[in-house]
Amino acid sequence: MAAMTREETEALIQEVLEVYPEKAKKDRAKHLAVNDQSLEKANKCITSNRKSLPGVMTIRGCAYAGSKGVVWGPIKDMIHISHGPVGCGQYSRAGRRNYYVGTTGVNTFGTMNFTSDFTEKDIVFGGDKKLAKCIDEIETLFPLNKGISIQSECPIGLIGDDIEAVSKVKAKEHEKTIVPVRCEGFRGVSQSLGHHIANDAIRDWVLDKRDGDDSWQTTPYDVAVIGDYNIGGDAWASRTLLEEMGLRVVAQWSGDGTIAEIEKTPKVKLNLIHCYRSMNYIARHMEEKYSIPWIEYNFFGPTKIAESLRRIAEHFDDTIKEGAERVIARYKAEYDAVIAKYKPRLEGKKVMLYIGGLRPRHVIGAYEDLGMEVVGTGYEFAHNDDYDRTIKEMGNATLLYDDVTGYEFEEFVKKVQPDLVGSGIKEKYIFQKMGVPFRQMHSWDYSGPYHGYDGFAIFARDMDMTINNPCWKSFQAPWKKTAASEPVKAVA
Repeated sequence: MAAMTREETEALIQEVLEVYPEKAKKDRAKHLAVNDQSLEKANKCITSNRKSLPGVMTIRGCAYAGSKGVVWGPIKDMIHISHGPVGCGQYSRAGRRNYYVGTTGVNTFGTMNFTSDFTEKDIVFGGDKKLAKCIDEIETLFPLNKGISIQSECPIGLIGDDIEAVSKVKAKEHEKTIVPVRCEGFRGVSQSLGHHIANDAIRDWVLDKRDGDDSWQTTPYDVAVIGDYNIGGDAWASRTLLEEMGLRVVAQWSGDGTIAEIEKTPKVKLNLIHCYRSMNYIARHMEEKYSIPWIEYNFFGPTKIAESLRRIAEHFDDTIKEGAERVIARYKAEYDAVIAKYKPRLEGKKVMLYIGGLRPRHVIGAYEDLGMEVVGTGYEFAHNDDYDRTIKEMGNATLLYDDVTGYEFEEFVKKVQPDLVGSGIKEKYIFQKMGVPFRQMHSWDYSGPYHGYDGFAIFARDMDMTINNPCWKSFQAPWKKTAASEPVKAVA
């Protein structure tokens, strides 16, 4: 299908909105837009970070998911208690494939589920004593843990458990960092508030632990990787490039990360943010309190990797600048070979994305390196500054959709007819049954890493494997079916 014009895209949006009642139509119209690269601010074309409409199918998560599932959960040497009923902890356990090095249950705990297992009795009488008992049991069973976080589920906020008091008492008793996190799922409009709450908890309960401690030897090249959760090994691939150019990665937040690394971060010279949405809060705090500058970088695809390496190097001396050029040159033959192999198979293919965090804009360059075109993108829980960054990455007249409903997304895909959809697990099987090639782009569909030059080779292979898989010949998309192909109904 040829690229849509601005008028065609606007008409498509209006067509999709027609099914809604007038009030809902007016609200949803604010969240659907035609991209305009000439705009400096996205709020002139699209609205974001608002409550989802009751009665429509939203694909968002909750504040608990943003805190426990994204920010805190991957810190490997801490134990994260899901304080509340068992379901939230079980659902959020190990779902994002945050890889780590260590022995599970001994000195690393990321894939385990620790819960206070609330029942009706706890709702009625409170769970403070139960929480205190949980912490004591953890200290007996897992003595090598380096700290505990308490991730509040919805009932905790409703009944008013004083998790802060329990944390203070038990931290003093066990001489260990214990962090209460008020991330009850009902707070905010999406998981985005959970990120913010998690950042604030690190700021208030962890980050100042080594203020004034000069025993740790720093270097002029110390950096921290912020907002990389090591999904499928992403942070390892990124760290390799940074260290090859001469930098010392002091901390990874928070994939394969430790609480000691987090405590050391205020000593670094530069914070490097990959997922801006989930970690910009703590980076801004460290800039204000510790005068540490921060920049956003993008390690998806060779074009963006080279741009990012050079931008990072600008903050250091000629040694690092030369190191950046050396790394780019070293991998050139490798990524040229990847492009030569897969671009002929993927060139001209159109992609529609709907993801969270950084991916709706960060992966655009990687697709373009392979000759593909992103014709629609949107975020589950973006703020306007995310779209400010996105409108410059997207072509004019392409679709932007914020907190898209299940109905809207399906209709857009039917009309635009992309060659590939990249979204989450909740959407995966819908589009596959429609005969549309699909990649689960939250956790790489059990593949990865996708960051770095090595990750680009895996990314290209996966996109080719998905789009050009012969299985799609066995499917027929609904809009391609004819009346003749419909099954004959039995007559009574």
